[in-house]
Amino acid sequence: MGSGCLRPTLATPPGFFTTANPPDGALTFSWPHATAHWLTRSCFQAPRVQIPTPPMLSPRTLHCTLRDGQFSMAAVTKSQFISKGSCTGYGGVVDSEPRTFLNRRILHLRNQTTAYEGLRSRNVVDLIQMPSNAKVISRKTGRGTQNPSRRPWAVVICGKGMNIVFVGAEMAPWSKTGGLGDVLGGLPPAMAANGHRVMTIAPRYDQYKDGWDTDVVAELKVGNKIERVRFFHCYKRGVDRVFIDHPLFLEKVWGKTGGMIYGPVTGTDYEDNQLRFSLLCQAALEAPRILDLNNSTYYSGPYGDDVVFVANDWHTGPLPCYLKSMYQSHGMYKNARVAFCIHNISYQGRFAFSDFPLLNLPDKFKSAFDFTDGSNKPVKGRKINWMKAGIIESDRVVTVSPYYAQELVSGVERGVELENVLRMTGITGIVNGMDINEWNPSMDKYISANYDETNVMDAKPLNKEALQAELGLPVDRNIPVIAFIGRLEEQKGSDILAAAIPEFIDENVQMIVLGTGKKMLERQLSQLEDMFPNKVRAHMKFNAPLAHEIMAGADLLALTSRFEPCGLIQLQGMRYGVPPMCTTTGGLADTVKEGITGFHMGPFNADCDVVDKDDVQRVIQTVKRALKVYGTPAFAEMIQNCMTQDLSWKGPAKKWEQFLLSLGAAGSEAGLDAEEIAPLAKENVATP
Repeated sequence: MGSGCLRPTLATPPGFFTTANPPDGALTFSWPHATAHWLTRSCFQAPRVQIPTPPMLSPRTLHCTLRDGQFSMAAVTKSQFISKGSCTGYGGVVDSEPRTFLNRRILHLRNQTTAYEGLRSRNVVDLIQMPSNAKVISRKTGRGTQNPSRRPWAVVICGKGMNIVFVGAEMAPWSKTGGLGDVLGGLPPAMAANGHRVMTIAPRYDQYKDGWDTDVVAELKVGNKIERVRFFHCYKRGVDRVFIDHPLFLEKVWGKTGGMIYGPVTGTDYEDNQLRFSLLCQAALEAPRILDLNNSTYYSGPYGDDVVFVANDWHTGPLPCYLKSMYQSHGMYKNARVAFCIHNISYQGRFAFSDFPLLNLPDKFKSAFDFTDGSNKPVKGRKINWMKAGIIESDRVVTVSPYYAQELVSGVERGVELENVLRMTGITGIVNGMDINEWNPSMDKYISANYDETNVMDAKPLNKEALQAELGLPVDRNIPVIAFIGRLEEQKGSDILAAAIPEFIDENVQMIVLGTGKKMLERQLSQLEDMFPNKVRAHMKFNAPLAHEIMAGADLLALTSRFEPCGLIQLQGMRYGVPPMCTTTGGLADTVKEGITGFHMGPFNADCDVVDKDDVQRVIQTVKRALKVYGTPAFAEMIQNCMTQDLSWKGPAKKWEQFLLSLGAAGSEAGLDAEEIAPLAKENVATP
C-alpha cells in the first residue's frame, strides 16, 4: 500500500474471511460485528484517516471495502443528503424565474431548537445504523460534485424489511373524517412491528402538541408560485409521523382537527384543493430523501431512494406522476415503487380539464388524467380525474376489502365510471384491521363495567342500564338496544334507516343514533326522537366517550350502508360483543358472517338519490329476525364468536407485506412475524 494509507498491523482476527471474486479488484472483507469492533480499533493504523468505532449491534454482518488503498467506515453527515442555507419566512415565495426540479433548494433553518422526540436535524448519519436496503452511501470530498461512477466506500446490511412511506390527507388520531384516517393510523405501526422502516406523511392541519419542527424547509412549485413547506415530525409506535406544514393546510383547519379538511362544509371542496394536495404529493416525495431521522433504535438517516410509496385516495393521485417526471427522469428514486390504495371510489378528484397546468406536469400525463362524464360538476364535459391518474400511473392498485375489489370491477354502479380502468390495471383487496388497544372492553375507561368474552353476559346488562340512564331512556336490561354510529350521509344509508325505524319501533326495542353529517339527514333522525320519545335517541354531535358507552351497552348494531369499502364500526361492535345487522356489501360482506357473527340484509341499491322501498323492507325484516334470536343460547354463542376473533392489524399487515413485496422495490425483504405492543391511543393529541 502507498504511503499514508491504512496498514494492517495484526494477524487475521477470529471469524475474519475474505470474500471471493471482489469487484474490480477491490479487496472485500466480511466479519461478524464483534470482530469488526475489535478490528476497527486494533487492526489498522491510519496516519491520515480516523476510523470511528462502530456501535455494537445485534449479530449481523457488516461489509466494508478496501479500494484504491483506502478504508472507510466513517459517518455521513446530513450535508451529504441536503444542501444547507439560511432561510427566513414561511409560505409563499416571490420568485420571478421558474426553477427546475434540479435547481430546487432544500433549506435548513439555522439557530432553531432541535425537536424533542422528533428529528434531530443536525445529527450525523451512522452507516452502521442505515436500513438494510440502503445500497450505497458515498462520501463527498469538500464542496465538489460527487462522481456517480465512483465505487461505494462502504455497503451496510442491517437485517430485513422494506422502507415504506404512506401518504394521505388524513392520519388518525391527528386528523380523521373516515376510514382513510384509521388506516393511516393503525396499519403503519403494524408494519413497523414486523421489522419494516415506516413513515407516514399527512398535512399539518393543527398545532399538534406532539409534532415538532424539524428545521427542514423545502421549496416546491405549486401552481405558478414557489411555496416553502416545513416538515414536522414525531416518532410514535415505531413509525416516523411526518406532517407537512403550510398555510394552505393550517390556516383553513386550525383548531378544528376533526373536520373542515376538504371543504368549509360537508360535500363542498375548497377552491384551492388542487394546489393543496399537489403540494402534499410533492412534499411527500421530498421527505424520505431529506429528513435525517434517528429516533429508531435500528435505523437512522434519510430513507433514501429504495422506497415503496403507498398513495391513498384521490388526494395523492398525482404522486406517481411527480415521481416519474421530477425524480426518476433525473436518476433519483430509480427503484422506488408506488401502490395506490382506494378507500372510497366515490371521491375521485374531478376538476376542469383546463386546470391541468396547475399541476406542473408534462403533457404526456394528460391522457392519464383525461376524463369525461355526464355530470355538470364542477364543469360540464371534459375533466381531469386525479384518482384515474393514480390508478394508471401506479405500479399496483389495492383497496380495503376483497369484496369491494370485486364490486369495483362489476359495473358502473359500483365502479363509478372507473370500472374499465380497474379491469385493465387489476386490483387487490385486503381487509382492514382495527385498533384493539383503543377499543378494548376489558380496559375501556369510558364504560361502567369492563369485560371480556368470559364475563360479557354479566357486564353487558350493567352497561346497558348505565347507557339508558345517561340518555334518558327507560332503564330496563331486558329491552334490546339497537345502535347506529356513523356519518349521516347517503352512503351510510341513514335515510334508509330513518324510513325503517317507524316500521319496527313498535317491537320491544330501543334505538340509539350517534353521528353528524348533512343537516337534512340530521333533522330526519331528530324528528324520530320527537315522535318516539321513550324509544329513540338521536345524538347529532359526535362524542367519543359516548361511542364507547354505546358499544358496551348496545345489543345489536345497524349498518345500512348502500356501499361500504371496508367499514370500521362493525369491527368495533364485534370487539365489544355487539353482533352487526348489515348490508351485504364491501368489507361488511368480508367481516360479518351470517348467523355466526351477525345478520346480513342483502345488497342495497347503490343509487344515493333514491330510498328504495325494497331496501327499507330488508332493514325491517332483518331487525325482526335478529330480535327473535336475541336472548337465546344462539345469540349468546354469536356474542362469543364476535369477541374471540382476531380483529387487529396483525393479519392484514402480513397480507400488505406480501402485496408490497410483489412490487419488487430494490432491497425489499420480508419482515418479521411480530406483534405490536402499543400504548392506549390518545383521544385528542391536538391543541387548538
